[in-house]
Amino acid sequence: MTDTLATDTTPAKPPEVRGIVEAEPLTSTIGAQLHGVDLADAIADDELFTEIRALLLRHKVLFLRDQTFSRAEHVAFARRFGPLMDHPVAGSDPEHPGLVRIHKGSERTADYENALHSDGTWREAPGMGAVLRCVECPPVGGDTLWVDMAAAYRRLPEHVRTQIEGLRARHSIEATFGAVMPLEQRHALKEQYPDAEHPVVRTHPETGEKILFVNSFTTHFVNYHTPGRVRFGQDFAPGAGQLLQYLTSQAAVPEFQVRWRWQPNSVAIWDNRSTQHYAVNDYWPAVRRMERAEIVGDRPF
Repeated sequence: MTDTLATDTTPAKPPEVRGIVEAEPLTSTIGAQLHGVDLADAIADDELFTEIRALLLRHKVLFLRDQTFSRAEHVAFARRFGPLMDHPVAGSDPEHPGLVRIHKGSERTADYENALHSDGTWREAPGMGAVLRCVECPPVGGDTLWVDMAAAYRRLPEHVRTQIEGLRARHSIEATFGAVMPLEQRHALKEQYPDAEHPVVRTHPETGEKILFVNSFTTHFVNYHTPGRVRFGQDFAPGAGQLLQYLTSQAAVPEFQVRWRWQPNSVAIWDNRSTQHYAVNDYWPAVRRMERAEIVGDRPF
């Protein structure tokens, strides 16, 4: 087999965009800033919302400035994409179910915002996407990066794409958010959210793109140890772990990334199925306050 870079793999055809919204691409790969749009208008304007959704599928993450909508409008706009979900650790705003308030900076913490990840892949059906608004941010620092994992898959060497075809992996909340919990609480969390099993390469349900679907919630492959892959013990241990490390490291390639600098009332909308993100934790003791509505997704295939 020829060992070449998979630069010629053709991406899926982008969805049709009618052009009623001005979208400025921020990189040649991922991300666009929308201009002259009030997201609150898209709650009732079907044509506007349809265009925003098409642009999201095309660019994978959309950015806007100066969005002064209320919490109720935030939730109402996000619900246009589908039902919202709570987070078992972060919880939701009691008056606005599905709206998670993420407040950081008053004390140093280590968590899974500042790790490259797709939200909730420890669920059987991870989130479809999210709408995140900045309430307060540091004067400098606290940026967020997003990564195009469809591009990451396309650019894998051909022999690696062949090697991972059909592979499946486990994703765990117990080993991540649960790691700091007392034993009984951690076990209860795992009982409520057992480790999920997903394909290493998922197919986007709307665009048909192939997506590299491993991240910091991924613990191990579940079907690697086969005669076709394992000759001797070291092919599995550490061979399988080294392959997983290599695959997860692809999200760190700058060519697949876009970086967004927050301002109060800035908004990001992202497709969680085809991206990963990383919240840069470089602003302590300044404060960063965000509010996020996460949209229910589908089971990866």
